[in-house]
Amino acid sequence: MIEVHGHSKSFAGPAGRVMAVDRISLEAHAGEIVGLLGPNGAGKTTTMRMLATLIAPDAGNATVAGFDVTTASASVRRSIGYLAASTGLYGRLTAREVLVYTGRLQGVDDAVARADALVEHFDIGRFADVTCELLSTGMKQKVNIARALVHDPPVLIFDEPTSGLDVMVAQHLFSVLEAARATGKCVLYSTHVMGEAERLCDRLVVVHRGRVVATGTVEALRARDPGGRLEAAFMAIVEEKGGG
Repeated sequence: MIEVHGHSKSFAGPAGRVMAVDRISLEAHAGEIVGLLGPNGAGKTTTMRMLATLIAPDAGNATVAGFDVTTASASVRRSIGYLAASTGLYGRLTAREVLVYTGRLQGVDDAVARADALVEHFDIGRFADVTCELLSTGMKQKVNIARALVHDPPVLIFDEPTSGLDVMVAQHLFSVLEAARATGKCVLYSTHVMGEAERLCDRLVVVHRGRVVATGTVEALRARDPGGRLEAAFMAIVEEKGGG
């Protein structure tokens, strides 16, 4: 469902071009959750933004749900649910209106009925008709998660979605992602929290300084640490490749 071959991206900096992503290659299949791990500045968010067609790669190629991210960006956007820490809501729309509006943008046949179903599924009812500018962080994130799913996309790209969430909302998110995997969806999930990776992910891709430095199942990466600790194994991988 996601195939990336040699994606690269650089940005202008005070001292010249800065390589954010350097020839990254990875894949994620239907019915699995692939975790993207790495320290701050490793290139995780840039990679996800390229897959979501928000920025164009300098080199390499990638497909999402069979569509090329460069030449078929509209089809890619119809095929993904994208959620990032910077994902915003229209402050003057209510939570329900955001879902209806997004559903209509995505061509959902009965966007109102779909929004109502998501309001119930995500327990948004008590604040569904409150403008988004008045919602708490957890409430907003529930709406954002529902919005990412409004068109029932086959691929979910979630970039550190639990940042700032309380335990209850985070647990609900985990249940949503596990259910998505069970129905055959493909999930690419970025996180700094090793416990989340251990609970959710079937495979892990570790990136550092814009490059993939390790891949494998949770069990395989944990085996790199004598104590079987994923966090320790992750730190050892990063230090081996040049420090944090």
